[in-house]
Parts: sequence; structure tokens; C-alpha cells
Amino acid sequence: MTNHPAIQAGRTAVVTGAASGIGLAAARRFAAAGMRVWLADLPGEALDSARAEVARDGTAASVHAMATDVARPEAVAALCAAACAEGAPAVVMLNAGIEAGGQLFSTPETWARILDTNLWGVINGIQAFAPAMIAGAEPGAIVVTGSKQGITTPPGNTPYNVSKAGVKVVTEALAHDLRNRAGARVSAHLLIPGFVYTGLTKARGVEEKPAGAWTPEETVAFMLERLEAGDFYILCPDNETTRAQDERRITWAAGDIIENRPALSRWHPDHAEAFRAFATGR
Repeated sequence: MTNHPAIQAGRTAVVTGAASGIGLAAARRFAAAGMRVWLADLPGEALDSARAEVARDGTAASVHAMATDVARPEAVAALCAAACAEGAPAVVMLNAGIEAGGQLFSTPETWARILDTNLWGVINGIQAFAPAMIAGAEPGAIVVTGSKQGITTPPGNTPYNVSKAGVKVVTEALAHDLRNRAGARVSAHLLIPGFVYTGLTKARGVEEKPAGAWTPEETVAFMLERLEAGDFYILCPDNETTRAQDERRITWAAGDIIENRPALSRWHPDHAEAFRAFATGR
């Protein structure tokens, strides 16, 4: 399989949320391609172990770990300065995210924690890294991890949904800006994972990978395939949901506005049967 032109031996990849899950799997693949890799996450044993795991592969040009709270712009700026010491990064994957059990009427502190990490962490990353990557005038890619929940916005977990809806909008705006910026050789991509067995899943008390879930490695393999194809929306299936099913769910969600249905009508008792029929193509 060929790669996106930014994924080249000797160039630099930066991954936030790299201590586990999708971020760690991506860091390992970038290292296997011979890139210099910077792993960023909150300080602790998980980050240290992730760096050791990536370094053990032996193919990376170098592997660094930097404790970074992506909610703090000065911390992300420091990460950018360190990673840019040998030239602008070729790949930046803004993947850090939390769920934190938020609900619509959660405390302002819970709302702030989720939005600061999931949304402001992405904004901080774009504002820190994109100018340097553009100025570097070499092929580059900024990959942002979104969520299907930021598109269909199911009931519950509202702060997370809001954060990921914002991530989608910000990444779309970045793609538009880069596409229309003279001389820019950097592309933006929105990774939309399916059901993946990660630390967030384990935090919900799921101790073993469910049969319906993909592994982080499967998700990253799909991401790299679609990056090479040039996709902006990298909509991942999994072992229980096909792309066709996702398309119908997304279409129905947009149809709430077009058809003037009740908000979140997919879960409304008056529309539940109509949605089931639509979802199955009846």
C-alpha cells in the first residue's frame, strides 16, 4: 500500500492522545514508516510506556514523549516548538479526547473539562501547528479525530456530542482554508471512528473487546488507506455497522431539519418505526 505523500521516512509525526488506543496505534504506524515521532499526552506511566513501546519497534528515526495538556494553548505551543526543532512536522494527528461521563445538566466544570480537551485541544493544535506546516512548503497532513456522535448527536453524553460537533466544524473550516491558500501543500482530514475498543470503552467497564468493535490497529489501517485516497471524511465502519448503515443514520439526522421532524426524531416514539424502516431500506 502506498502512503499519503506526507508519510515519509525521516520526517516528523506528532500525535496527541498518544498514550493509548487510536493515538498509540497511529504512532506505531508512523514509526514503522521511519518517521520521527512525538507522542503527546498527560504525564504519567501510560505516556512513558507508550514511548517505550513505539521505540522498541526500532524503525523510527527517533521517538519522543512530551507531557502535554492540550487544553492549555501554551502547552501545545511548547509541543510545537519542540517538534519543529528539526523542521515542520509532516503529520499532526489531533486525537486527544475524553468522555468524562458528561450529561446535559452536568456541572459547568464537567462541561468545561470536556470542551477544553476535545474542542479547544483541537483548536489549539491547529493554531499552533498549521502555520508552521504551511510555511514549510512540503506535503503535510493534519488529521483530527472526530466522532459519529458529533454528526448524529444521540441523546445523552451531550457535552461530548457538542465537543465533537465543534471538532467537525473546525476541521471542515481548516480543510477549506488550506484548499484555498496559495502554495499550501497541507491537507486536513476528519477521522470518524466506528466502534473501537479503546481506553474510553474500558472506562465504561467493558473489560474485553466486544465482537462488534474494531481494534485501534484496524482503525488506523483504514485511516491510512483513506488518507492515501485523499478522503476528507474518513468514515470508519466496524464489525457491527456498515458504511451503508452509517449513511442512513446520517441522512436521517439531516432529514430532521429538512422534514421539520422533532429534534432527534430517530429516538422519538412517534418516528421510531419510520426510522427503523428507513434504516433497513424498507
